[in-house]
Amino acid sequence: MKPKEYKLEIAGKTFFVTIDDLAEQANGSVFVRVGDTVVFATATMSSSDPKGLDFFPLTVEFGEKYYAVGKILGSRFVRREGRPSDESVLAGRLIDRSLRPLFPKNLKREVQIIVDCYSFDEENDPDVPALLAASLALGISDIPFEGPVAPIMAIKNNNGFIINPTYKEKNGTDLEIFLAGIKEGDDILINMIEAQGNETKEKEILEAIKFMSEAIKNLVEFQEKIIKECGREKIALKADKPFPEIEKAVEKSFQKKLEEAFLQNSETKNKEALESLKEEIRDFIREEFGEEKLPYAEEFISRELKNVLKKIVFEKGVRPDGRRLDQIRKTSARVSIFPRTHGSGLFIRGKTKAMSLVTLGSPSDQRLIEGMEFRGKKGFMHHYNFPPYCSGEIKPIRGPSRREIGHGMLAEKALIPLVPNFEDFPYTIRVVTEILSSNGSTSMASVSSSSLALMDAGVPVKKPAAGIAIGIVQNENDYRLLTDIQGPEDHLGGMDFKVAGTRDGITAIQLDVKIRGLTQKMIDEALELARNARTQILDSTDKTLSTHRSDLSPLAPKIEMIKIDPQKIGEVVGSGGRVINEIIEKCEVAIDIEDDGNVFVSSHSSDAIKRAVQWIEGITREIRAGEIFQGKVIKILDFGAIVEILPKREGMVHISELAPYRVGRVEDIVRLGDLIPVKVISVDDSGKMRLSLKEAANKTSQPRGKFLKRSRFNAGRE
Repeated sequence: MKPKEYKLEIAGKTFFVTIDDLAEQANGSVFVRVGDTVVFATATMSSSDPKGLDFFPLTVEFGEKYYAVGKILGSRFVRREGRPSDESVLAGRLIDRSLRPLFPKNLKREVQIIVDCYSFDEENDPDVPALLAASLALGISDIPFEGPVAPIMAIKNNNGFIINPTYKEKNGTDLEIFLAGIKEGDDILINMIEAQGNETKEKEILEAIKFMSEAIKNLVEFQEKIIKECGREKIALKADKPFPEIEKAVEKSFQKKLEEAFLQNSETKNKEALESLKEEIRDFIREEFGEEKLPYAEEFISRELKNVLKKIVFEKGVRPDGRRLDQIRKTSARVSIFPRTHGSGLFIRGKTKAMSLVTLGSPSDQRLIEGMEFRGKKGFMHHYNFPPYCSGEIKPIRGPSRREIGHGMLAEKALIPLVPNFEDFPYTIRVVTEILSSNGSTSMASVSSSSLALMDAGVPVKKPAAGIAIGIVQNENDYRLLTDIQGPEDHLGGMDFKVAGTRDGITAIQLDVKIRGLTQKMIDEALELARNARTQILDSTDKTLSTHRSDLSPLAPKIEMIKIDPQKIGEVVGSGGRVINEIIEKCEVAIDIEDDGNVFVSSHSSDAIKRAVQWIEGITREIRAGEIFQGKVIKILDFGAIVEILPKREGMVHISELAPYRVGRVEDIVRLGDLIPVKVISVDDSGKMRLSLKEAANKTSQPRGKFLKRSRFNAGRE
């Protein structure tokens, strides 16, 4: 097959698409290039329907390739890509969340999307071409897919909005937003949002979406043209087999019970009643119609519960637990929970309970990242753990799941704009959130618990933060928004719209939908509900702790920063690290030196830090002729004495400079270990110093007669 090539310019950036048959055994494959960033996406589907599967088994992988940037990275013992980095997991989730709502509901075959970055120019973010390539790979394949979906990224700075910015343009921006959207007639529906702001106003978010919608439309139409010319006929799916006799029997016996169980005015009773009834329905179908019809039980329960949710929301204007549509659950908070942690916070919203713990470390504790997109240090980290007991389950505990990585990063994004800069607060900060009990929006609960824990540790955060999740229930052409969704509303509803921030604005947004997408009106209303709920939560948590403590935890290390001449770094480090290791060992401190001359000295002892700082300042300070020091004799020579005036700074006192008269032997005046005053006579370009004892003695008004007796500098030794 001869490659087919297409191109489209969006805001000064050209997207190049190449359709080839290199991956001919995949159902669809596409190359997309922007600048010198090139990604390759494949879409593959299993050849038959799996038996007994009641969900859609979609997997999405984004592969970072070190060769894409011309680097040999990875462990020095392996030197190849290992398990996916957090960054590649997050990119994969971004693609997954945009594609998943657009597959037919009756598709149960396994589908795998793999997107690899083969070339990376370190200027153009691969996330946008990656999602575009994935959408096109599905679009031209025979896999049933109700796209295409178009991705677009934008930032806002002092000059306004910039579409598909470079990494350089992203630095210091007030808002970064990634959208995915589809065309619905003449309208654009947004089906995925990932955003980080610096207390961005809701109005600015809406302006950004409106500004980006035209680019989404152009990218959708661009894909439609390619799919029309290169696309294959879609595989026909088997229609769901109706079982009217089962449906009639189950409805007769259980429909009313389902509604009653769903309407328990208690989170605990609601969950227990539903689980008990679900098991009763399974047993009924198994006994009356056979084991092979069990998958139908799950579909029936899910469908009926969605209908019940719609009924009570639209007809009664209430929720399964009796709340109003815009009402949040009861909240409470605690801090200083554990005696040895640097800070801790517990946030409770209904049955969702998140506990966060803060650890403060020295600059050397920063996370070192060596990946395709980012190589450097990371001084603020938020990690999220979702143990099986929090949802009443029993599972093996392995490494962090993709969901845990994603939720951890969402809360991290929400907090980063509020955490002090490293220059102002030179601590490595690690926050870990443990979900103790889960019933909806644990990621947003972790924003509140983490904010409390940071303030409890004394970290000078700008303001406290909180988050909330907004849901949606649709009924034909109408909809209702739900504030603070809990488990059933999340599973059965149409979206999970998470918004985090302060009283003054938004710091993070993440939107996932199960419906086709949201109009701008829906987004506007959801943001306003989220703002009101965020304010209510902050009113509640402020009663526990409204600002950071004035002092850091006494268990946290103390850190002092000094600035030295970068050209003096080598003198502080010494040959093979000899000097700095001696300071670390003798003063019992940790020392971190940056290339710009910033030196961070940390320890749990203030005295230890003081000794180390004095040592470093002694090594790096500029010594001028005429200065007088109290020095220690460290070596005796025939023609003079070597005197250390500052740590690792020494000079020569020639025998002629020992006394105002002729000295026969150096030992007649000084001996090894003596402490003597010396004056700097001169310092040459190489740093060598000439010192004088006799001039220092004159300057310090020492009587001439003192030189006649050695014991002047050695009192008590003889």
